[in-house]
Amino acid sequence: MAAEKGIALVLRTTDYSETSRIATLWTREYGKIRVLAKGARRLKSSFENALDLLTLCSIVFLRKSSGGLDLLTEAQVVQRFSRLRTHLPALYGAYYLAELLADWTEDYDPHPMLFDQALTTLQELGPPVSPEGDATPVLVMRFEMQVLSELGYRPVLEGCASCGDPLAPGEVRRHFSVAAGGVICANCQGSVRDRQPLALETVQWLQTLAEPGDHWRHVASHVALEGRRVLGQYVTYLLGRRPRLLSYLERGS
Repeated sequence: MAAEKGIALVLRTTDYSETSRIATLWTREYGKIRVLAKGARRLKSSFENALDLLTLCSIVFLRKSSGGLDLLTEAQVVQRFSRLRTHLPALYGAYYLAELLADWTEDYDPHPMLFDQALTTLQELGPPVSPEGDATPVLVMRFEMQVLSELGYRPVLEGCASCGDPLAPGEVRRHFSVAAGGVICANCQGSVRDRQPLALETVQWLQTLAEPGDHWRHVASHVALEGRRVLGQYVTYLLGRRPRLLSYLERGS
C-alpha cells in the first residue's frame, strides 16, 4: 500500500475513539478524502494541531482499496488563517465555505482551481480593512458562485432558464426561479410557480461573481442583500436542505 502525499484543508473532524479522530479533508491533488487519524486525540499526538478546523496542512496517508477510511500517517501545519479568529462574521463565512465543500463534493473528485479559490477566499476573509465596510458577505457569495460554476450548477442569468430565449432588454426587474435554475422570461413566468422578482442590477451583479476581474467587489448594500437571499435559496434547493451556517450569514448581511 503506497503512501500518498498532498496539501489539505481541514473541513470537518469527528471523535472516533478515546484516542483517534476522523477528519474530512479537501485536497488539491485528490479532492475530498476522509481519513482516520490514530492517536490524534492524545495530548502529545504526532499530529499536534494540524487537524484543527480550517487549517491548511501537508499530509501523508495510506489509501484504502476497500472503500473504507484512509489512514492518515502524517500531518503538519502549513498555514493558519488567524484573521478569522478576530472577526466573527468572517469565521462564520469560513465555516460555510467548509460546509459547502464537505457536503457538495464527491470523494476523490479533485478540483484544483476550486481548491485555490477556497484558499484565496480564506486569506481575504477577516476584519474590515477599508472604509467601505465588511467584505465578508461579498467574498462568500463570490466563492458560492465559483462552487456552482465549477460543479456545473451555475444559475442561468443571460437568457431564460426555462425556454432558452433571450431576455427582453430594458426591463427594470427580472424573475428568478430556483427550480428552473435561473432567470425566466415574461412568456415563461406563468408556468413557473416559484418565480420571484429580482432587480436587473442584482442579476447583472450576480453575473460578475462568475467572471474574472474585481467588478464584483463594488456593490450596493441592497443588491448584496438581494443576491444573498437568492443564492441562499438556490443552494438550499440544490442541496435538498438548508445549509447550517446560512442563517448566520443572513443574520450578518
